[in-house]
Amino acid sequence: MDDREQTAPQDTNKIVEERRAKLAALRRKGPAFPNDFNRQHFVSEILEKHEEADRDALDMNPVLVRIAGRIVLKRVMGKASFAQLQDMSGRIQLYLTDSFPGKEQHEAFKHWDIGDIIGVDGALFKTKTNELTVRVRGLRLLTKSLRPLPEKFHGLTDQEQRYRQRYVDLIVNEDSRLTFVQRFRIIQSIRNFLIARRYMEVETPMMQPIPGGAAARPFITHHNALDMDLYLRIAPELYLKRLLVSGFEKVFELNRNFRNEGISTRHNPEFTMLEFYVAYMNYEYLMSFIQLMLKEIAEAVLGTAKIVYQGNEIDLGQRFERLTIVDAVKKYHPGYADALADRNALAAKLKELGIAHKPSDGIGSLQLTLFENTTEQALIQPTYIIDYPAEVSPLARRKDNNPEVTERFELYIAGREIANGFSELNDPEDQAQRFLEQVERKDAGDHEAMHYDADFIRALEYGMPPAAGAGIGIDRLVMLFTDSPSIRDVILFPQMRPE
Repeated sequence: MDDREQTAPQDTNKIVEERRAKLAALRRKGPAFPNDFNRQHFVSEILEKHEEADRDALDMNPVLVRIAGRIVLKRVMGKASFAQLQDMSGRIQLYLTDSFPGKEQHEAFKHWDIGDIIGVDGALFKTKTNELTVRVRGLRLLTKSLRPLPEKFHGLTDQEQRYRQRYVDLIVNEDSRLTFVQRFRIIQSIRNFLIARRYMEVETPMMQPIPGGAAARPFITHHNALDMDLYLRIAPELYLKRLLVSGFEKVFELNRNFRNEGISTRHNPEFTMLEFYVAYMNYEYLMSFIQLMLKEIAEAVLGTAKIVYQGNEIDLGQRFERLTIVDAVKKYHPGYADALADRNALAAKLKELGIAHKPSDGIGSLQLTLFENTTEQALIQPTYIIDYPAEVSPLARRKDNNPEVTERFELYIAGREIANGFSELNDPEDQAQRFLEQVERKDAGDHEAMHYDADFIRALEYGMPPAAGAGIGIDRLVMLFTDSPSIRDVILFPQMRPE
């Protein structure tokens, strides 16, 4: 007979009730959840080593394996049964008969369910269709699954349910498993790239007495013993730059940031960032460095510097275009060109387009608002937007020939910001003045404006070398490399509203 549980819908409560009865019977016989089976092989290793083996050679020289994993397919046919076992590395077919592993164990197996976790001893052989298979010589039920897996031909297809029950999604959806394997490989490649260039990985506080390093609204918590409010960090920047002061001249951190803002296909309140800093370099160096990093990661993970994202081919091997905010708006919206140089005309244009802005915003801030709302989504090929206004770049170094703008860039790919970097401001008096301007904005109602960080100013007063630093959004980078349309597709457990 076939195991029908995955091919016809059944009442879940009834299935759970039946499985609980099976578990109760197991408990009466002894430990129902044993932990003394020692796996010796992974499926991927077995397939890699023996998938091309000759059938007769396997029969003459049996290869013994000891594997463990979840039953994901099962077909019972009287005196013989087939099943598929899945571990973290892949799937392999099992073959059981009344002879091997014996009638008693075979009969017990017939009553086990898809989703159960088992341990298997056996020998490899090839079927008539040349599929590498384990002839089971012994098996044990290690974990009884009480809930049925989704129907095998359709899997877990409800998108919200996939996010909420990622543990099920990863069992039944191979594409999801591969996405997260790629995520881990991308992160490892980034670490390898930086460490090979003498960058040192560090850890800085997640809970900070003063939030800084970005324009964002923080999450607030309270420390009872110290009787003080703390903030989940919005960025590690100010602590990493303290390390530049200390003499650690190449540092990076790959970790979480938290921002109390909206949730969308591009935003999750908890997200992963790479930030790295290097002394005696500037933003020109960073732009070349980041392009090389992305190219090498793509080649290491995907085998090519050309990727396809949502139907667009993107070449990470070509030199990335560089445009100012004004030049980018003119290129993609030439009709807006006349308004860009006049603050009142620019404000009128934003009002005409229905784009919100603050009455206190200067012309640079208004230009950025127009760009973000009309132009950034058109930047499909890798593009550096450079030389941001000082009023929206409170931590970046001003340009020597034009103090109204800074040595800052943002990298856009596929219409999304991927990286942000700049030559660092290391003048303590200039930084203190910019913090005061941020405080004025906060007092005027800007919840994302920065706080005044007196200790950071004190650190700068000891002397920070000229430096450059950048942040890269890991989640968005993984979206790009895995052709995933939503940030929730690449975060194992994205933030969701309560069920």
